[in-house]
Amino acid sequence: MSQPNLLRNSTHPLAADLESVFRQTSPLWEDLRGKKIFITGGTGFFGKWLLGSFLYANQKLKLKASLTILTRRPQVFQLEYPKYCSDKSCRLLEGDVKTFKFPEGEYSYVIHAATDANVLLFEREPLNVFHTMIDGTERMLEFAARCKVKKFLLMSSGAIYGKQPASLSHISEEFSGTPDLRKNESVYGEGKRAAELLCSIYGAKFNFEVKIARCFTFVGPYLPLDLHYAIGNFIRDGMNGNSIIVKGDGTPYRSYLYASDLAAWLWTILLRGKNGRPYNVGSAKEVQIARLAEIIAALFKPKRRIIIEGARQTPNSKDRYVPSVERAFRELGLTVTVNLKDAIKKTIAWHLHQKSAGAESPHPVAIETASSESS
Repeated sequence: MSQPNLLRNSTHPLAADLESVFRQTSPLWEDLRGKKIFITGGTGFFGKWLLGSFLYANQKLKLKASLTILTRRPQVFQLEYPKYCSDKSCRLLEGDVKTFKFPEGEYSYVIHAATDANVLLFEREPLNVFHTMIDGTERMLEFAARCKVKKFLLMSSGAIYGKQPASLSHISEEFSGTPDLRKNESVYGEGKRAAELLCSIYGAKFNFEVKIARCFTFVGPYLPLDLHYAIGNFIRDGMNGNSIIVKGDGTPYRSYLYASDLAAWLWTILLRGKNGRPYNVGSAKEVQIARLAEIIAALFKPKRRIIIEGARQTPNSKDRYVPSVERAFRELGLTVTVNLKDAIKKTIAWHLHQKSAGAESPHPVAIETASSESS
């Protein structure tokens, strides 16, 4: 029997990254042997990395596990992601996370990664954002109870902590802050808080383990370059040969975890995280936004010009969004294997490869259609 594509094709643009995820998680994969996994948000940044790393391990270890991806637009997913959709262990289920019809059979693991982190939607359609998060999470929990799931991973967010105090360099899972309920943009953080509570209730009632990943900021292949993420916008500007535009004053602090580390962390939390215990997911090494622009500008030849549009407000920024990840390090043995500069280089290289390669030819894939009727 010939080897599957992901292992045979050493020129795959993510081959080294997928091998890195595998090396970090190799003791865990036996838990998935012969098991069925269900995932929402498979077409997003997180989902694509979870899918790619799963298929890589599934092929390498011959686990005979399968992954079902819920998506509203399976045809689009197939066109954008043909290399993975052609794998027989990957199945697409058409439906909306709030209303999808439950597939038959039991699933051992559910990963709920569906979310919309578009800031513009928070401001324009806060009620729709909130109801989608709550109704979608509850629907997934109902499904988890019905299919007798063992472990349920919720992709939560560092936004649940609200604004990080200026006096707090790194925000830990014990911090009890909350989003400002007077602001529409708080709908995302508050929705994630409610989703965590729902998970706790359902897990206790139906006797399955709940794993919580509170995700911060990331960089890597598949990260959209045209949304509100500063690091993506800077990379886009540099790749287009333009000046790098910093829309604020450049003083806020952020931190970035590379996508291969992200995938390794998420699999570890699902399979080894403590039941009901949240884990921050991100990097503890902060960088000021203006400095981030400088790092990216220097990676292009000629070096890109930087334009800071906002007037500097204070000598020292009070805007921080940087996690403490000591719990993940201490309890799960997780580490950061890719530094920020290398992470940016790898992201640029991948986007350049995609640009030069052009569109791939799609492969056939089974697509199931789910009605919007309640099960």
